[in-house]
Amino acid sequence: MPSTYTNLLYHIVFSTKQRLPLITADLQDELYKYIGGIIRAEGGVLLEIGGITDHIHLLTKFKPSKSISEMLNRIKANSSKWVNQEKIKPRRFGWQEGYSAFTVSESQVSTVKEYIRNQEQHHRQQSFKEELVVLLERHGVSYDEQYLWN
Repeated sequence: MPSTYTNLLYHIVFSTKQRLPLITADLQDELYKYIGGIIRAEGGVLLEIGGITDHIHLLTKFKPSKSISEMLNRIKANSSKWVNQEKIKPRRFGWQEGYSAFTVSESQVSTVKEYIRNQEQHHRQQSFKEELVVLLERHGVSYDEQYLWN
């Protein structure tokens, strides 16, 4: 459609399975590059990626023809398969089943990029659980505490 124009920006957060500290320093850079490659292969753009040992944040642009759930399924499945096939790890690498995704206004891109870049510093003061609850509440997302950490 020649008259379709989009700028679909998402801040996405998801953790390792059982929030285990699986994203080690020796894995982080390669994993982030690999995830960027998955997104590019699907026609998306990775604007920023960051996190700590038990979770990551993505700032991305996706094509309107790709749903967030479809993209996250591909990102998680392909990246965990790659880690488990290519990297020698003491335990099997995996991602949690769910994710959190928030739309981002173009005017907030630099703020969100900075937030993602400063994850290590940020988590010296706030746990992942505290961070996620703040993000959910800030974006008006309803959640049930009992299912938040499954």
